[in-house]
Amino acid sequence: MGSPLITPPVVRAQALSCPNCGGPLERRGFGHTLTIVCPQCLSVLDASAPQLQILQQVDKAQGRRTPMIPLGSRGNFRGATWQAIGFQTRAVEEDEWEEYLLFNPYKGFRYLTHYAGHWNFVTPTEALPAQQAQARVAYGGRRYRHFSTAEAVTTFVLGEFPWRAQGGDKVLSHDFVDPPCILSAEATPNEITWSQGEYVPGAEIWQAFGLPNRPPVPRGVYLNQPSPYKGNVGGMWMNFALMLLILIGLALFFATFSRHEVVLREAHHFSSLDPGEPSYVTKTFDLEGRPATLEVDLDTNLDQDWAYFNFALINDRTGEAYDFGREVSYYHDSDGSEGSPRASVLIPAVAPGTYYLRVEPEMDAGRHSMSYDLTLRHDVPSYAWFWIAAALLILPPIGYTMRSASFERQRWMESDHPPLRRGGD
Repeated sequence: MGSPLITPPVVRAQALSCPNCGGPLERRGFGHTLTIVCPQCLSVLDASAPQLQILQQVDKAQGRRTPMIPLGSRGNFRGATWQAIGFQTRAVEEDEWEEYLLFNPYKGFRYLTHYAGHWNFVTPTEALPAQQAQARVAYGGRRYRHFSTAEAVTTFVLGEFPWRAQGGDKVLSHDFVDPPCILSAEATPNEITWSQGEYVPGAEIWQAFGLPNRPPVPRGVYLNQPSPYKGNVGGMWMNFALMLLILIGLALFFATFSRHEVVLREAHHFSSLDPGEPSYVTKTFDLEGRPATLEVDLDTNLDQDWAYFNFALINDRTGEAYDFGREVSYYHDSDGSEGSPRASVLIPAVAPGTYYLRVEPEMDAGRHSMSYDLTLRHDVPSYAWFWIAAALLILPPIGYTMRSASFERQRWMESDHPPLRRGGD
């Protein structure tokens, strides 16, 4: 026969009564409990002696806080069943947060902290963190950066605690962050205790404890809240780099296999003093093969002058014309130069056929003249698509990077090390 199934003993809470108001109490933490706060009169009681003694009586006019996780609630969370046995609020200046003490008789104590919809599951550390560079500590394979140091004051207590908990208690709190984790040290004149917290979505806590309604909506960016953009930013830049390599490969392919065929080359002279019609037509030229780009290249001897060229590419068989123009200007002085004596126009997807070019140059009236070479090249690669595609591809990673930076800036603006100083500080 096999050995009988052994089940853990059932642990029951100890019933007590308040020496101040006579209200019923329960000691859920058993021998670990040093302080019990009466839920009826809020008296702080010493639970270390057989007979409860009053340590502090609280003026109920100061206001009662209602825990969102009722004391006595049990929840299956992070692989164990935890019971909420204590509740306190603490404040640093005007910021107040909540702390819930959880107890499991076989695993000990844990904490849930809550501030503005942000939750952390906190575990006391088993060893001291290692001090590293200034404002940095290491623990559990993580490196934490100092976030803030402030005096925290206990403003309300309820339930039971394994320490002497009462209103007005003060600790000097040092917080170090490595999202989604936080490492905290609480210092009193007698000791320093360390704990490690991990950011937890409120929905996970609500499900574990079976709480009604929905958890409060998080407000702002919390000190160890994980960034929703961090993982996406690196992946998007990797995708951009991959797509850019593909674009470069396509550009090199078109640059290598385009023909760059010269179909017309002519030299001309123009003067604004010449009588008659300034326009003329070139000799005909053939464009063969598939529809491809046609580049019109101008190389002038302009110096401290400008000219404008009106063009019309005309199909010799159909008479269909494509009108376009280009200005060429070149000026320079001791401070530098502006413009260029050369210019070009790229006409996309010109169909095969026989064509000629009508050219009409213009210059200012007076003694202005120029010489220029006119060159037409067929099947020249256009890289406009490359720059447009690259610009569109880079927008998402830039956007995510900016959002990630804004998220981190909001986080650290609340720290002792803000990236931007507030006005007047």
